[in-house]
Amino acid sequence: MSEDLWILGIQMTKFGKHLDKDVVDLASEAALGALADGGVTMADIGVLAAGNLMKAGEGVGQQVQKQIGQTGIPVYNVANACATGATALRVAAMAIRAGETDMAMAFGVEKLAGAGLLTGNSAQKTSETWEPKGRLGAVAPLDGRIGTDIMPGVFAQIGMEYGHKYGGTSFELFARISQKNHAHSTLNPKAAYQKAFTLEEIMNDFMIAYPNTRPMCSANTDGAAAVVLVSDSKLKTLSLEQQRRAIKVSASVLTSDPWEPGCEALFDVNTLTRNAAKQAYEQAGVGPDDLDLVELHDCFATAELVHYDNLMLCEEGGAVDFFESGATTRDGATPVNVSGGLESKGHPIAATGIANVYEVAVQLRGEAGQRQIADAKVGMTHVIGLGSACGIHILEKAAV
Repeated sequence: MSEDLWILGIQMTKFGKHLDKDVVDLASEAALGALADGGVTMADIGVLAAGNLMKAGEGVGQQVQKQIGQTGIPVYNVANACATGATALRVAAMAIRAGETDMAMAFGVEKLAGAGLLTGNSAQKTSETWEPKGRLGAVAPLDGRIGTDIMPGVFAQIGMEYGHKYGGTSFELFARISQKNHAHSTLNPKAAYQKAFTLEEIMNDFMIAYPNTRPMCSANTDGAAAVVLVSDSKLKTLSLEQQRRAIKVSASVLTSDPWEPGCEALFDVNTLTRNAAKQAYEQAGVGPDDLDLVELHDCFATAELVHYDNLMLCEEGGAVDFFESGATTRDGATPVNVSGGLESKGHPIAATGIANVYEVAVQLRGEAGQRQIADAKVGMTHVIGLGSACGIHILEKAAV
């Protein structure tokens, strides 16, 4: 392993509807904020990694560079589903570890307010008679028969599958996970929605895909987040204040799906997440019990439950008991999604991976205001993108 890597500066915009701003405006706001937070300028940055999904072919990185400082450095435009932001962060990290630069920036940005469902009916057309050719030879369309490409349906199935396998789940249990995250959101001024819900309000709201009602689903929003990374040797040349606020990146992992029986029928978010978590714990030299908080990819309430297990926050099959213990609340043993999670904070796809890192970083700095987790020293961020990708980062508080 090469020298240690640190977060020097980090910032995110408020998530929500930004009718007066486009992706360049939002990304520029986050990027300039991250530079200011780190006490550096674009003249110090050697590589820029730009995450954006919906305009992946439009060179968003270069467009933003024109606004924040067009210095001629390499720009890498990254698209990797909901893991786009985490992937951009890894590109910046790899550039530093490869010795290409001692300081790099990554950002993720998306305009998604009012976008509605983003996928579905995307499988290629199939014949009415079986033809043994291509990847998906079949007698009828696959979508809706052995699985679905609509994200609410995918994660509804994943949650129900977990309950069928291990027991203990119920409509009310999933609603309580959502209730917990919405309660957390009331303390986060950058969340798109900062409203507490009663259990009855959540359960009686519009059903999207059983057992997820509308408040149990992530919201398509506009937003951006950016981070400045620095090598250990470069950090040591900076001021004591910059060193004090720097956050160590103890692990940075990206995985994709290994082959599994039945993986053509339903996305396997469990295996690639568990594999990423194992690698991350090994890389960082810590275990689940060392984590003071976790920001995980709760695109739906059902997803949060299964990821308790996938991230090994509990014993295998023990996600229900883990939640029932109160561990995941802000004052619990392992607070999960104290930002409010995607269900409240919002999910501007490419920004989410870095926004999760932002939450953990400000917590480890002791700068999270009313939602501060006392004496937080180690945190994990997790994001998945179907297709598939899983990005996990473990962060640690500076010892300075």
